[in-house]
This record gives sequence, structure tokens and C-alpha cells, in this order.
Amino acid sequence: MRMENQSSVSEFLLLGLPIWPEQQGGFFCLFLGMYLTTVLGNLLIILLIRLDSRLHTPMYFFLSHLAFTDISFSSVTTPRMLLDMLSNHKTIPFGGCISQMYFYILFASVDSFLLAVMAYERYVAICHPLHYSTIMREELCVLLVAGSWVCSCARALLHTLLLAHLSFCDDSAIPHYFCALSALLKLTCSDTSLNELVIFTEAGVTFLLSVSTILGSYICIGATIFRVPSIKRICKALSTCGSHLSVVFLYYGTIAIVYFFPSSNNSKIKDIIASIMYTVVTPLLNPFIYSLRNRDMKSALGILRRRVTIVKRQLATQFLTSPSDAPGMTL
Repeated sequence: MRMENQSSVSEFLLLGLPIWPEQQGGFFCLFLGMYLTTVLGNLLIILLIRLDSRLHTPMYFFLSHLAFTDISFSSVTTPRMLLDMLSNHKTIPFGGCISQMYFYILFASVDSFLLAVMAYERYVAICHPLHYSTIMREELCVLLVAGSWVCSCARALLHTLLLAHLSFCDDSAIPHYFCALSALLKLTCSDTSLNELVIFTEAGVTFLLSVSTILGSYICIGATIFRVPSIKRICKALSTCGSHLSVVFLYYGTIAIVYFFPSSNNSKIKDIIASIMYTVVTPLLNPFIYSLRNRDMKSALGILRRRVTIVKRQLATQFLTSPSDAPGMTL
């Protein structure tokens, strides 16, 4: 398929964030710091899980994939936004715009599916602790993660192919800081009824599937805990599920606040705020939520610090050792 034959537009103009030019320097430093913290924080989580054998469990297996997805999700849009803040040339090629939209949908979908998978894992851990190792075997964990990626790829590819068949008008200005699907559909001269139907149906099914899995899992967890209520069991359950619940409330709470509550702002501003929450704020906070509320992660971080300290001391000792004291160096 040759996309250039489907549209007279060869590139799009990203209008970026609705901020004054004199404010761009401050926002650039802010978002650059948030992006670097997101990347380093999530890389640290992946590193801790890889290095500490005690974290080689299904829960942390899913968490490592969530951390990788958060890095990728943020990297799809934030570097481009930062580049546009420093440049007067804010155009993006047609193919680059379509690719950015594809990866945005891909990583957003993987994020949603992984949160549902992690809720199911918590359900098995609390409601069926004796059968946990039997149910959450390695093959099932790999299958759940692979299924999340396959379904997300199919979602992103479906919307990309449908969009590639549309023709775009001469107005190529996108009132956003990245190529969002909703913004691109507003620029097309073609009939978008099929695209809108697919978005409504497919996105609705995906949303309901993810949310129902999360809600169903925690309803069963609550029923199991309060069947024989005790402070100790409740505290243990909150300790086990607290981090995941915090991320779920952050992820879906943003959707509720931005899209379901009335606001005096127009829809364009609301879309930009929602996108910033998804691609910048949520991936930034996830590492802090899991590291600050999780004893295993704190312990693994302490071990890593001690290892780094030991390596530093060994390097310092070798550096301070004079060449004449080293074996084989005496003249």
C-alpha cells in the first residue's frame, strides 16, 4: 500500500502545547526532567528485577514488562514534543505521523492489558494461595504477556490501516503535540463513519474487558478477605495490592476526571491534558509507587546500593595502589 496516493498532504504541522513562547523554556526543563526521571526510574525497576533472584516471580515479571511499556509509551511522544519546543520547524512527515500514532495506540493498549493481567495475578495470590505456583506457572505468564502484545499490535494495526485509506485536506495543522488518532480524523476529507464505528466498538470492548477483569479480581479479593475478617489479613492484602491499586486509580482516574467530569475548557485542551497525564505523568509516577510501597523493591535497591559501594571501593583501592606495589612491575 502506498500511503502517498491516499492523501495530498505530505506532512503535518504539530501546533504543540497551548503555551506562550516565553514559557517554553520553563516547560522544556520541566518535561525534560520528568522524561529523564521516567526513563531512569523504570530502567532501575527492570535492573532490580533482573539482578535480584528473589524478584523472579510472576508479579515482578509483569511489573518489568509494565516498566518497559512505560518507557516506550513516554518515548513515543515526549522527545518529539521537547524537540518542537526548541525548533521553529514543527512539521512531521506523513509516514512519521502515522508511525507515531501506531506506537501510541500500541503501548497504550499494552499498558491497559498488563494492568488487567496484574490484577488477575493478585487475585490468584490472595484467593488461591495454595495453588498459586500451579496456576501462575511460567508458561501462563509468558502467554498472558505475549497475548497482551499481540492484541495491542492488532488494535494499532487496525486503526493504522483504516486511517491510511483516508484522504486529507489542505489544512494539515494538528492542534496537538503529537499525531493523535482523533486529531487526524478531524483533518480528513473522507467519510470517517467506519473509523468512528471501529473506534467505538473496539475501544469499548477493550476498555470493558480490562476494567471488568480488574474489578472482578478485586471484588473476589474483597470477598475472600472479609469472609473471615481480621486486621492482619486486611493489612497484608493492602500491602500486596496497594501498589497495583494506586497505578490503576491513577491510570483510569485520569480518564474519569478529564472525560466524564464537566469542564470549562474546550475539548482540545482536555485532550492535551489527558495525553500529558497518560504519556508523561503516569509513567513518571509508576516507579515511585512501586518502589516506595514495596518492601521487596526497597530491599533489592538496598542490595544494589551495597554492591555499587563495594565496587566503588575496589576501584578506588586499585586506583590508589601505586604501580611499584603491583606484582610484576618491579624494575
